[in-house]
Amino acid sequence: MFLCVCLVLFVKYKINLTKCQVFVDFSLVLEPQDTVTLRGGVLQLDCEAQSDQGIPVIVWKKDGVLLSAVVDERRQQFPNGSLVVQNVVHSRHHRPDEGLYQCLAALEGVGAIVSRTAKLVVPTESVSSYLGDTALLRCEVTGDPMPVVRWQKNREDLPLTLTPESRVVVLPSGSLQVSKVQPPDSATYRCLADNPGSARTGSDENMIYLGITGSQVTEHTPIVPYCVDLHICVVLDSFVPPCLCRSKKYSLLGGSNLLISSVTDDDSGSYSCVAFNKNQNITASCELSVLVPPQFLNYPTNTYSYESTDMELECAVTGNPPPTVHWMKNGEEVIPSDYFQIVDGSNLQILGLVKSDEGFYQCVAENEAGNAQAMAQLILRDPESPTSLTYSSPPPPVVPSSGVLLPSAPRDVAPVLVSSRFVRLSWRPPQETRGTVQTYGIYYSQDTVNRERSVNVSEPETLQLTVSNLKPEETYSFRVVAYNDNGPGERSETLKLTTPPESVQVPGPVENLQVESISPTSIQASWDAPVYANGPLLGYRLLWTETPSGKEQVNGQSYKMEGLQKFTEYSLCVLALNRYGPGISTEDMSITTLSDVPSGPPQNISLEVVLSRSIKVSWQPPPPNSQNGFITGYKLRHRKTGRRGDQEAIEPNNFWYLFTDLEKGSQYSFQVSAMTANGTGPASEWFTAETPENDLDESQVPNQPSSLHVRPLPNSIIMSWTPPLNPNILVRGYIIGYGVGSPYAETVRVDSKQRYYAIENLEPSSHYVISLKAFNNAGEGVPLYESAVTRSITDSIDPSDDDLFHLFDKYPTPMPDTSTPMIPPVGVQAVALTPDSVRVSWADNSMTKNQKTTEVRYYSVKWKTSYSTSGKFKSADTTALSHTVTGLKPNTMYEFAVMVTKGRKSSTWSMTAHATTYEAAPSSAPKDLTVISREGRPRAILISWQPPMEANGRVMGYILYYTLDKNMPIDDWVMESISGDRLTHQVMDLNLDTVYYFRIQAKNAKGVGPLSDPIHFRTNKGFPISCSCCISDIGQMRPPHGSVTPQKNSNLLVIIVVSVGAVTVVVVIIVALICTRRSSAQQRKKRATHSTGKRKGSQKDLRPPDLWIHHEEMELKNIEKPTCAAPSGCDSPIQGSIQEIRSQSVSHSQSESQMGSKSSHSGKTSW
Repeated sequence: MFLCVCLVLFVKYKINLTKCQVFVDFSLVLEPQDTVTLRGGVLQLDCEAQSDQGIPVIVWKKDGVLLSAVVDERRQQFPNGSLVVQNVVHSRHHRPDEGLYQCLAALEGVGAIVSRTAKLVVPTESVSSYLGDTALLRCEVTGDPMPVVRWQKNREDLPLTLTPESRVVVLPSGSLQVSKVQPPDSATYRCLADNPGSARTGSDENMIYLGITGSQVTEHTPIVPYCVDLHICVVLDSFVPPCLCRSKKYSLLGGSNLLISSVTDDDSGSYSCVAFNKNQNITASCELSVLVPPQFLNYPTNTYSYESTDMELECAVTGNPPPTVHWMKNGEEVIPSDYFQIVDGSNLQILGLVKSDEGFYQCVAENEAGNAQAMAQLILRDPESPTSLTYSSPPPPVVPSSGVLLPSAPRDVAPVLVSSRFVRLSWRPPQETRGTVQTYGIYYSQDTVNRERSVNVSEPETLQLTVSNLKPEETYSFRVVAYNDNGPGERSETLKLTTPPESVQVPGPVENLQVESISPTSIQASWDAPVYANGPLLGYRLLWTETPSGKEQVNGQSYKMEGLQKFTEYSLCVLALNRYGPGISTEDMSITTLSDVPSGPPQNISLEVVLSRSIKVSWQPPPPNSQNGFITGYKLRHRKTGRRGDQEAIEPNNFWYLFTDLEKGSQYSFQVSAMTANGTGPASEWFTAETPENDLDESQVPNQPSSLHVRPLPNSIIMSWTPPLNPNILVRGYIIGYGVGSPYAETVRVDSKQRYYAIENLEPSSHYVISLKAFNNAGEGVPLYESAVTRSITDSIDPSDDDLFHLFDKYPTPMPDTSTPMIPPVGVQAVALTPDSVRVSWADNSMTKNQKTTEVRYYSVKWKTSYSTSGKFKSADTTALSHTVTGLKPNTMYEFAVMVTKGRKSSTWSMTAHATTYEAAPSSAPKDLTVISREGRPRAILISWQPPMEANGRVMGYILYYTLDKNMPIDDWVMESISGDRLTHQVMDLNLDTVYYFRIQAKNAKGVGPLSDPIHFRTNKGFPISCSCCISDIGQMRPPHGSVTPQKNSNLLVIIVVSVGAVTVVVVIIVALICTRRSSAQQRKKRATHSTGKRKGSQKDLRPPDLWIHHEEMELKNIEKPTCAAPSGCDSPIQGSIQEIRSQSVSHSQSESQMGSKSSHSGKTSW
């Protein structure tokens, strides 16, 4: 790559190849790792570097100090760079070997780099314990691969496999825990660590038994709980969430430790351990914080630049806790200054480059979990390098050589304005340009600093430039250089200027600021000059929000802002400028651009077949940024498949519309568009649904409810359930049975839409059996049983259960007047309208039959989620007999109750009604997207994730996107669909040693959710391959987005096509033979019959051949997508090809007039 660049420079610009510098291949092959060693043992730290410019010299640092400066005969450095320390010294007051080690690799005349920081730990510990206490012996060991730790007691091996109930257990960290210490436990223990590479033996640790003292543990003495290592003692409360004890993620270790497997960021939080005996309970808590070592999101890159220019090295890192970043240059830390600045948190910016700035720069990120570093090399080009390869700044001027036509020096360089923070210069063009002037460069330096910086004009006609970011009361030198096609010309004479002291003489605020919206995308602003300007005004600065470039320099007293967002509120202000800087700002003024027709269609459109002749269409408004005004209504178009033309309907208020009087067993398509006062916006895609031939089946009893959950309280049991899995069987309600020891003592019938019920007036500390079954007119279904024991009255109440005692009367019911009691509303019904709204209606029996009255009364509606046991009720008041509750969560069951109030009298709350909001598209992305490589398969990776927090319905599938360029539109990424019951997926046949970017989104019946944040992963380098393999890989070049069709899939597809062709030929031969036999039989029959009866007989005997398909009676069904066992077997290109072949073979064997549309429809698979 670099050789090609040098050749281009040589051919185009006649540059000497010996002066073309290239980047050095310089890196650390082996870096020191964290180590645990013993007192008196041997420490070995490895370090190896490589370069294409010679053999690097390696030296070592300890705690930032070169070890070569400290004489110690115990230390020795091997020729390969490894450091060995004999007889490690470690005592209580003298620990010369423990600390932080780094190796430094240097190339003479080029630069140096440092390794990661390695920590040396020398453990030594003795443990004392009383009878019944818990003792912990630590063993800190690291290695790659991770060593296996085993323990010895008095130099005899302890068993490797210990049961969870054992008093002696080895924790995952390697530490040994001894619970309920007994006198025989007093001994000498030591740990041993082994891996395939080496073995280590720890120092002896003595556990001393102190006997029984005043702190002896008895049955009346409280046990003090504590947290061990990174494992948390288990919660031993009387109520333990079942998911905590039965989950595979959580397990008990040593009888009192909580072991969390596969730790993720979600496991961070507070954990409590409860210890108890007959006398009292005691609790201890600890915080778990999952640490993530630093990881680079953006690496610094090798950079070419020029002297006197500015440059920035980028470095973006992530981790938990957030890493701290510092920079190293040639192994020495970069100290931030006026010319070396840390910008954007982690980027290094160097102002006014000089030759000594060349070298290797390392971005070092550190946090508690570890450290990492990334390197880049900076090379400053020679002044004669062409300007076509530079950045924004020009190269420094050079002395023109003979024969080259370069411009002469610019003339009359003079200051136009000198401020404390900036200087504006002007000049005249060179007397001899010797060609067209391309640009001008201004070079300036502070007298006390040996660095020169440069800026250049944006247009060659510009003969003035402002140099900013200067310091007050400092002297600067300026010179100007002109550039033509051949390069930089002669320098102008040096101009020295001294900036004045800082002063505050800025203009006042402008007067009479007025703004007007003149179109949906533009705003006109005007103003008058300020009353006091403190000198000539240089212009005005207009600031506004809601746009990335909300700042504009204005010379006049008006400005038209264009390219704004439609129907969006903007806030703007104006400042006047004089030679001292910007003045006082005006107060912010807000204005909204004009409305327009919607620029986007409604979203989350869903179809629900209500009955055999009705379909309900639901939707959500267009995204806020595409509504472009107040939505006044929605226009719906529908048509029957196969018919021309469509019909329109207008829905002004709701987000749903019910189409009735449709034909049974027919397919209909629907389209929705939003309207504003300006007109109708774009329509959505066509959505299709098919009405059934008949209504829901009631010829058979319903199935068993799919789930039943109960939660006991002292005098009640709260139960919730989900309906049967088969949605095609009609359910008219549920029957609840319960009793002590038997579910047949009491029965209750509830509505089919109810999913929640509270059994009241129960006896405390009693065992109840509960049954639940669905019913319809055909009978009662199979019951589902559950049992629960009500709590004792003396049991302590969980604060989270306190609200359950007032589940149906959360708000205090006012005491009505006993003379004329108020009757609560009756017939309360709740009907879901949208994913976030429910309509509640009722009747008032205290009113006349026509439900009209002249009395002043109002109704209070309260609601909460049915599954919540601690949520608060929300309420609203209305004077009508119905109310639409909005702002609800999708796919959530709510309960509602109504109360009537007349003057000072109020009724009790009515019976509750339940409703479940409709599903909606997921509102959050899948979380914890992780990519790992497959061992032994460098072209394959395994991707895992967790479901979204807000799925808003049952997740039916996931869509995985990946690409090589994360800046490409998402439509150009490779997409793979994954079934909803999977949380892992395998992607195969990727490029080796290539960075891929991955994103994922969830999908349910209502649509797709948002995309996750992109993560990147570099595939393995693989193994060396022969030339024939290289040629094969070249033939399988991947497209830019990373998509690929595997060669083996292509071979399989060819085999399938050939097989299908062969089968088709065999079928044709068989059909021909059958037709030939039938024709011969008919001819023999014709010769044997009378001539007058031949035609009649032949017509009578004519029958379709054996392989004839009666397409009038044939119906193709949608192919259900099979459940795949392989991670990537569901969405391979081969399956799509097989489906196309099957679809084509079926469509060719059927009548085109009647089966064409069906066969094409059956060829599609759906979620």
